[in-house]
Amino acid sequence: MGLLMVLLQVIHYKAMVRDIQMELFGGIIGLLFLVFGIWLGMKLFNKNTSEKYDGSKLGLSKREVEVLELLAQGFSNQEVADKLFVSLNTAKTHISNIYTKLNVKRRTQAIQKARDLALIPTPKG
Repeated sequence: MGLLMVLLQVIHYKAMVRDIQMELFGGIIGLLFLVFGIWLGMKLFNKNTSEKYDGSKLGLSKREVEVLELLAQGFSNQEVADKLFVSLNTAKTHISNIYTKLNVKRRTQAIQKARDLALIPTPKG
């Protein structure tokens, strides 16, 4: 009878250890999925906040890309100049350079081409 009790205790102990191992394994797997989910969410939903558009592939300067973004928001030449703290002539020069580099003749063409080339963000909606 004593031997049977010891045998039952050993079996019970092994079952307990196996249960704890399974719980730890499940917890580790769950933690990995949680970390992966957070990472994936950050990659998918924070794209616009961390991504800066690069106009260097067409020879556009950072300032010209900045001007393009303002044009896309509907700013006039004077408003672009005021926003960037430059003269109206400087703003017009930037805009003229943008037209030349994008090979367009109008503001709307420049904005559309910049969006097509992913130089400026496409509006949501």
